Amino acid sequence: MNRYQNINQLKTSKGKRYYSSTRYPFIPLSENDLYIITIDGDRLDNLANQFYGDPTLWWVIQVANPEMSKDSLYPDLGFQLRIPTDIVQILDEFETLNS
Repeated sequence: MNRYQNINQLKTSKGKRYYSSTRYPFIPLSENDLYIITIDGDRLDNLANQFYGDPTLWWVIQVANPEMSKDSLYPDLGFQLRIPTDIVQILDEFETLNS
């Protein structure tokens, strides 16, 4: 999924193009969420591919874990990571927020 496909592209007065801010949905806790303890070498894109079949959905895991560092695809070793399972609802809400 290209998460920027529905994000508005704007132009500065000098013609430089940029995307408007991307808005992410709130992902509430669910009894169906999965929890894993990270091991050496885990990356959010690989985990997204493992659980969702799409490495570009790494941002879902990051948004669901707000206490995690936002500047890396590598979670801390031994970190308990929440993996939301209701991916369809999350993606629908993302589309609604950014359309």
